Amino acid sequence: MNVFRFFLGVIAALMFVARAAGAELEVHVDNAPAEGVLVFQVYDNPDAFGDFRSPAVETRLTVSADGIYRLDAIPAGVVALLVYVDENDNRALDRTFIGIPKEPIGLSNQYRPKGPPSFQRAAFTVAEGGAQRVDIELYEVLGESGQWGVGIGVIGRSSPYLGSDSTVVQVIPAITYFGERLQWVGPSLRYGLFGSDRLRFAVNATYRVGAYEEDDSPALEGLGDRDNTLMAGVGVVYDGPNRVDVDFRYQHDVLDRFGGGTAELRVSRGFQSGNLSWAPSLGVNWLSRDLANYDFGVPEWAALPERPAYDVGSAVSAEAGIGGMLEITENWRVVLDVGVEYLDSDIADSPIVDEQYVIKGFAAVTYTF
Repeated sequence: MNVFRFFLGVIAALMFVARAAGAELEVHVDNAPAEGVLVFQVYDNPDAFGDFRSPAVETRLTVSADGIYRLDAIPAGVVALLVYVDENDNRALDRTFIGIPKEPIGLSNQYRPKGPPSFQRAAFTVAEGGAQRVDIELYEVLGESGQWGVGIGVIGRSSPYLGSDSTVVQVIPAITYFGERLQWVGPSLRYGLFGSDRLRFAVNATYRVGAYEEDDSPALEGLGDRDNTLMAGVGVVYDGPNRVDVDFRYQHDVLDRFGGGTAELRVSRGFQSGNLSWAPSLGVNWLSRDLANYDFGVPEWAALPERPAYDVGSAVSAEAGIGGMLEITENWRVVLDVGVEYLDSDIADSPIVDEQYVIKGFAAVTYTF
């Protein structure tokens, strides 16, 4: 028994020494509420900081009248500090549908990102056993009227159709808006309904460009141009551990151009390298029979000897891609997203289809106010 107590004492002493050996931060917080709880999160991992989850150290303190807070047992090395106001005391940083903080936050180096945060810009070095002052000013990420962005972008998409060598490349305005519930990114809108820190639900709408025009290829002549339409539906986002995110949405043709719908499921994993945030992803796309036939089928009335009638049926395709965002300054960003979609074999067997895959991409330079 005495030996057991001795070892317990040794372990406790080692834990005390390890704690005492950690660094101390004296955090001066400006613009804090008169009362409530502040959460201090110290990060030593860029990937964790990029998602504002899984900090190395987390401390909850009530608001102090002098605005000074002391944190101990801080790991030595390069770290970044996040402070936020837990307004509803739910022990989590409340976020919008796409993960933007809704509660007031502040970052070390007075860094105020307009997109995925860069660990490099918020980082500072902590010496072993030392004490250091850090100044933090709390602010609302979305402000009173949300966050607007403008820029210019380009989209591209290869054609899978027989005899078509036309790769679609189009320059577009890159306009974005992020509010507490409403998000507008290019041709897509989302409106958050309800959710928690990790699981959120929304309605969404997307402007869908027609798949082809009949003069793109001799194989398409007589089929008519495919119309643009408005797709609308519901979506779910789950922020998993280790920056693994799951995004599901279903949308239907509300203008009844073809009367069908599509469902998409994406799984991505976020990483951070310096000022670059990037994420590889895998996805599955389901097309209803109406939509698959509209884009890839041949109706009876358009059948020709060299182009027989063809009913695709519903179809499932797989997709792999990678997206990235490079922060040039707090306001300027370069966005790049490329992917390959592998078409269902029932689509590839269509008499108007020549390729089983489609390469698509998007690039933009944006400025966020």
